[in-house]
Amino acid sequence: MNYFKSLTTITFFLFSYLGLSQSYVGHSIDNYSGIIGVIDNPSNIVDSRFKTDINLMSASTFIGSDYYAIDFGELFGEDVDIDNTAQISASEKNNFFSNADIIGPSFMFNINANNSIGVITRLRVFANINNINGSLFESLNESFDETNDFDFDSSNLVSTTHAWAELGISYGRILYDDYDHFLKGGITLKLLQGAGVSFFNSPGFSGNYDASAQTIATAGSINYGSRNDIYEDDPIDFEDLKTGFGADLGFTYEWRRNNTTDGKGHNKYLLKVGLAVTDIGSITYDDVTQYNYDLNNQTESTINYNDTEEFLNENYSFTEITKKIKVNLPTALRLSADYHIDRSIYLSLQGAFSLIKNNTQFTNKINNAVTISPRIETKWFSFYTPVSFRQYDDTAWGAGFRLGPLTLGSSSILSNVISDNSKSTDLYVGLKIPIYQSKKYN
Repeated sequence: MNYFKSLTTITFFLFSYLGLSQSYVGHSIDNYSGIIGVIDNPSNIVDSRFKTDINLMSASTFIGSDYYAIDFGELFGEDVDIDNTAQISASEKNNFFSNADIIGPSFMFNINANNSIGVITRLRVFANINNINGSLFESLNESFDETNDFDFDSSNLVSTTHAWAELGISYGRILYDDYDHFLKGGITLKLLQGAGVSFFNSPGFSGNYDASAQTIATAGSINYGSRNDIYEDDPIDFEDLKTGFGADLGFTYEWRRNNTTDGKGHNKYLLKVGLAVTDIGSITYDDVTQYNYDLNNQTESTINYNDTEEFLNENYSFTEITKKIKVNLPTALRLSADYHIDRSIYLSLQGAFSLIKNNTQFTNKINNAVTISPRIETKWFSFYTPVSFRQYDDTAWGAGFRLGPLTLGSSSILSNVISDNSKSTDLYVGLKIPIYQSKKYN
């Protein structure tokens, strides 16, 4: 396995593996998003516009980096080589990121006017590389071909790829309602099933590459480990699983100024504000194989370099241990505000912020993002066009729609079309059976 080459292709593998699959940006704030809104804030399960919402299948994928900037129009040609078509922005601390989220058969329904429950099944894959030296990454990815001399000093390099499944039980309750002011809360408790993890970490390593001699001098240390290595070509194995537990917690407040509307089938608010903490929890793997490489005071030839792991094994001393590691979920704080402008016109502001530090080992993290999204929303149809300002100097503009049971969208499709240096892309699709509230239901 060439670990570094795998890192550059893992996000595209996820995209092709899922077919049409930050998740569901623009759609999740829709009052008719159903289960999708619950994964962002579990309080959305109660006082919804549905009697019952049955998700058949929804999928989302998100990929990007601050190393590659891509003209997506060139990716559809024959024999595309991303390394030759992309604009490279190498820095001391580059970052790569991707996630894929499949929501399987799931449902939510009302117990009564004040209480609702639901069951959510999900399959998720996250991949992060944080703080990797861009020049070193480029040389490793190119097998040190056509490389000039360079020095590198890398600290707090962390990379984690993790695959797991979830079974969530959601509950929501109306906490306060006096016509003008409305408050609800919700919680999702999750049974987690971990399929495997791969990681590559270093507290610090440095060195220099001599292009004429084709040698690399190094100092420091690197740790590599895996359980059920999910970089292999075979599909992810969900037979040998490890159990963990997780939770989401959220609240929503609505200002219902001069509200005179009865029934659950209407949106009554002028302003709606939400707060949630999602993906609290972890999965512990007790039989992870880890290799600790000592890179100190060595100069090695890179001639015939083909594989990073093989190069390390042949040239550096290492110890192999079996250890227990706890892999944390990508815990995040999510804030939202939705303003009802007039009739079917809304304007939302959403923020998603990682509660995981950039140098934390054995965990994944979301990218911090703030999204502004105008939308037209009716019972059977919604259209939204989100603009997102994301971490790593990434701005994305997208569009999506909901037409009855079908949802399709991307928070970056428009910026990908008009820009020749896009840093991220995403796509989501969903199919469900919506059973709407009666306008007279209380």
